[in-house]
Amino acid sequence: MVFRLFAPQRSHLVGKKVPPVSDPLLLVSAKQLAGKIRRKEVTSVEVVQAYIDRIQEVNPLLNAVVKDRFDAALQEAAMVDKLIEEETGGEEVLEDRLPLLGVPLSVKQSYALQGMPHTGGLFSRKDVVATVDAPPVAWLKRAGAIPMGVTNCSELCMWNESHNHLQGITNNPYDLSRTAGGSSGGEGSLLGGAGAVIGVGSDIGGSIRMPSFFNGIFGHKPTPGVVNSEHQYPPPSGRHEEYISIGPLCRYAEDLLPMLKIMAGPNARMLNLDTKVDLKKVRFFTIPHDGGSYLVHPVSKELIDIQKKVVERLEEDLGVKVEEVHFPELRYSIQIWLTYMGLPDNNGKAPEPFVNLMGEPGRPVKPIWELLKWMCGRSNHTFAAISFALMEMKNSKVSPFIIEQKEKLQKAMEELLGSDGVFLYPTHTRVAPITHHPLFRPFDLAYTGVINILGLPATQCPLGLNEEGLPLGVQVVAGKLQDHLTLEVALYLEKAFGGWREP
Repeated sequence: MVFRLFAPQRSHLVGKKVPPVSDPLLLVSAKQLAGKIRRKEVTSVEVVQAYIDRIQEVNPLLNAVVKDRFDAALQEAAMVDKLIEEETGGEEVLEDRLPLLGVPLSVKQSYALQGMPHTGGLFSRKDVVATVDAPPVAWLKRAGAIPMGVTNCSELCMWNESHNHLQGITNNPYDLSRTAGGSSGGEGSLLGGAGAVIGVGSDIGGSIRMPSFFNGIFGHKPTPGVVNSEHQYPPPSGRHEEYISIGPLCRYAEDLLPMLKIMAGPNARMLNLDTKVDLKKVRFFTIPHDGGSYLVHPVSKELIDIQKKVVERLEEDLGVKVEEVHFPELRYSIQIWLTYMGLPDNNGKAPEPFVNLMGEPGRPVKPIWELLKWMCGRSNHTFAAISFALMEMKNSKVSPFIIEQKEKLQKAMEELLGSDGVFLYPTHTRVAPITHHPLFRPFDLAYTGVINILGLPATQCPLGLNEEGLPLGVQVVAGKLQDHLTLEVALYLEKAFGGWREP
């Protein structure tokens, strides 16, 4: 029924993609753009205007940006150019104090950006405007970045497509009929379509890594607790703080580390981001699949094959041995994610019920009634959100077996990785699916979700395009607080496989 309701409306989009990039300023990393602006090789106004033009060109196709601040961005860019003209301390002083000076930035709308909508994709919050900046956004602005606007997300950030009844659905720049992923799909889509160069997202089950994978860009899920998660909607509850991460999405790998260092603020000292990494001394492992779960579809052959090519390149280029390993506990990944997402915090307080969040600021919704309204086209909620609420009604007991599987997997992973190991793992089971098709495969987020529960840092890396022109990729995972290892591997993979490819 879902397919019949939605698919015919989008058949005209099959195979269509965004126009090619015409302005060379759009093909430069944030780090290099900042250098050009500081050296007066280009003005911030010129860079910001280039991105305004690109957003106006692609956003009617993508529906990624839900609210822009172009006039304010141009004014801020003019102030940047004036500051540079008046600076007497030289380029090095500006680089140290304002490393992203004059560079455009996009922000997921679940994060507070002062003066911008702060809805979390919930229809009842359509008039909510942020009065402050979320800490990571504030740190980026202090570093000189210029926000261009806020981007779309899934309803309450709990689905792997960016779809809600407030702003609609976001499309994939490589094929407009396909999903951009979620919940940071607006970010992924805009970046993949060259409408942004750096962005801010969040990840509690793959919400940075899946959109980054589907849209052919880099996305880093930091070790939880490093980047401040205040002023996001919905706010974490239960034990969610242990799993959620706020991190950067970038088209160019060299922007990941400086972005993370800025977004982490004083917590950056928790990581070894200034440590030089010799990849020849890193221990590499590869896990080709989860071992087979009856709830999760098998990884496609093209993704298995591209991961094998990564292994071959690592061994050939670095002279390392990449060991293939398997963990039987991984076949319970989705059960582990679902179980731990529902656990109470240390004070015994359970996560905020999803029906309560859906009903804010009023009473909790009634999922069955909401489903009936949806079938009549009268609901303000998406089918995905209603389904999540229905699943929550089941209120199943915590399985000791699943708890045991997670604890065994946690111990095994920590022993495997130590402080110098990384492993390759599929980011998803297949390339970007047709829009709404994830409704039929809701548990395929298992490949990213289990990494959240384990509390490990992970970087999604693009690996070129398949025969249909859709992005391929892999996630690189390291031990807790060893984010610098996955970021270094991302730099290598960009050189080896070409990184982001223009749609």
